[in-house]
Amino acid sequence: MTFALAHLSDPHLPEWSVDRPWALANKRLSGWLSWRLNRSRIHLAHVLDLMLSDMADQPIDHVAVTGDLVNISLPAEFENAARWLRRLGPPGKVTVVPGNHDAYVSMPQSEGIGRWRDYMTDLAWERADGAAAVDAFPFVRRVGPLALVGLSTAVPMPVFIAAGRLGASQLAALRDTLLQLKESGACRVVLIHHPPFPGGAYKRKELRDAREFMDVVRDAGAELILHGHTHVAGLGRIGETPVIGVPSASAVRSGHREPAAYNLYRISRVERDWKIAVEIRGLSGDQGRFATTGGFELTIPALRH
Repeated sequence: MTFALAHLSDPHLPEWSVDRPWALANKRLSGWLSWRLNRSRIHLAHVLDLMLSDMADQPIDHVAVTGDLVNISLPAEFENAARWLRRLGPPGKVTVVPGNHDAYVSMPQSEGIGRWRDYMTDLAWERADGAAAVDAFPFVRRVGPLALVGLSTAVPMPVFIAAGRLGASQLAALRDTLLQLKESGACRVVLIHHPPFPGGAYKRKELRDAREFMDVVRDAGAELILHGHTHVAGLGRIGETPVIGVPSASAVRSGHREPAAYNLYRISRVERDWKIAVEIRGLSGDQGRFATTGGFELTIPALRH
C-alpha cells in the first residue's frame, strides 16, 4: 500500500493586526516593521487558499506542517492559526511542529503553541518508559507505516536573530525514540523547523546544535527529515538519511525566495526498501493555481543493521 504525506511549512498566516500598540514594546516591534514594510507583500492569503484547494483535490492521508504559522507571536495570531489548522484537517490527520516565529517572545504556552496541543501530541504510540507525553518534544505520531517524530527548535532569541536550538535533553530523548522506533520497522520521518546543518550563509538563522543533531541521526538512524525556515526548497543528506526543505506555503516570488510550494510524498514498502516518490506542487506563474512543478524518487533501506 502507498501512504501519501503532504509537507508544507512557513505559512506566516496573513491578515493579522495589532490590537494593543503596547504589545510591540519588545522584539515584536522589529517583526511588525518587517511585516509592514516587506513581508505583507510576500505572504498572501489567496495563495494559502489556492494551496488548500489544491490539497483537497489530492489523495492525501496526512499533512505535516513544519512551523512558522504566526509572525510575531501575538496571542490572537495563535488563535487564528488554530482556526486555520482546523481548516487544514483534524488532529488525527495533521501534525505540526513550531518554528522560531512561533516563539518570537517568551509567553505562557496556554496563550501560544498550547492552542495547537492536539496537533503536537503522541498518537497511537507508547513510550518505552510508559511516561505520558504532554506538551513534550519529541512526540511521536504513528500514521499508517510512518512514525512522525516532532521536534521543537523554537526558543526566544534576541532581536534580528532567527536561530533555533534543540537542547541536550531533547536530543537525548530523540536518540532513544529513534532507536525504539527502529525496532518497530516504521518509516521514521523527523519533523523539524530549522535546517539541521551547521553554519551556512545565514549563521543568525541556523540551528545552534545542528552538529549534535547530525550525530544522533547518524547513530540512531531515520528514513527522512523534513524542514522549513529558509523559504526555499532544499535537498541534502545526513549519512543515508535524506533531508528535504520546502518554500513558504503563502509566498509569491521575491528576490531569492521561491514562490509557494508543498511536497507530496507517496511512500511504499517494497521488500527491504522504502520507495518514496516526491511530487512538488507549486504556485503557477500567474498565481492562479497550484500544479506539479517537479519531482524525484528516493529509495531508502527499510532495514538497518
